[in-house]
Amino acid sequence: MAYLFRIRTLLIAFCFLLIITLAWFLFVPPSGTGVRKIILVKKGSALKTVSAILEKEGIIRSRHLFVAFTTLLGKKMEIKAGEYELHTAMRPYQILNALVKGQVIDHLVTIPEGFTLAQIAQHLEDSNIVEKAAFLEKATSTAFIASLDLGPGVRPTLEGYLFPDTYHFYKEMDVEKVIQRMVQQFRKVFTAELASQAVQRGMSEQDVVTLASIIEKETSLPEEKPLVSAVFHNRLRLKMPLQSDPTVIYGLKDFRGNLKREHLTKPSPYNTYLLMGLPPGPISNPGKYSLLAALSPAAVPYLYFVSKGDGTHHFSSTFAEHNRAVMKYQMKNRLTKK
Repeated sequence: MAYLFRIRTLLIAFCFLLIITLAWFLFVPPSGTGVRKIILVKKGSALKTVSAILEKEGIIRSRHLFVAFTTLLGKKMEIKAGEYELHTAMRPYQILNALVKGQVIDHLVTIPEGFTLAQIAQHLEDSNIVEKAAFLEKATSTAFIASLDLGPGVRPTLEGYLFPDTYHFYKEMDVEKVIQRMVQQFRKVFTAELASQAVQRGMSEQDVVTLASIIEKETSLPEEKPLVSAVFHNRLRLKMPLQSDPTVIYGLKDFRGNLKREHLTKPSPYNTYLLMGLPPGPISNPGKYSLLAALSPAAVPYLYFVSKGDGTHHFSSTFAEHNRAVMKYQMKNRLTKK
């Protein structure tokens, strides 16, 4: 009896000590001052790894108790990756709640108009949102692209459909969610009304996006986009090659920033000096004004344009006028450089 009494006493003492320890852990924060810490939970991180980081940063008192507490509540598999702003005055259940709900730090990430798929991937990696390789893999996955419901037609990549805008992204974000947001934004801009206008013009959605992507690369000025669009529409109607330098550049694997005559004669599906019509797909991701311009070209007879060297262009209706403009602005640019 005395032995059983001692065992019972020890068990009661142990349970009391356990309750006191849990109460201390759960309700007494590591610090009363609340020092803020930025914690990055990487995708696929084990609970033990996350707990060790929290303990090291002074967010929790014991990684072992946090693991036990989390496992007891069945939250082990629900901690979400991302960057968190926590502080040392937080109680463990508050920390766990933030991790489970994914209360991550948002980062504003701007995707400029005219960025290519590869440029977007690099920009997102530089911003620590997703890895470039993972982004490119998903953006060129036919199965994933088909799941986005972009309408009829096979699209080997999402070039052209990743709408340039400013987004709220977070670090370690799921790459599919990043892409889905950008495609959803494209869908908000390219409305059913625009799709109807495309049909009236005898253009597919892919045609419109492709032409808009070329316009985007040719000029950044909203007021010039309908004029550039008119040049290309007029050329297509007259069965003239588009002769767009940006399409040639897109088709070059190792372009070093200096387009040469030899590049213009190099065979490529994107060489619009050698091939008639639109290239096989978009060459960049166009913004709203380029998409609108592709469907609403200016009512002008222009067939040519040349850069003035100041970001604007001179437009011409005849080859002779174009040649004079080329001579004028090339000479002017040479003198300016001197």
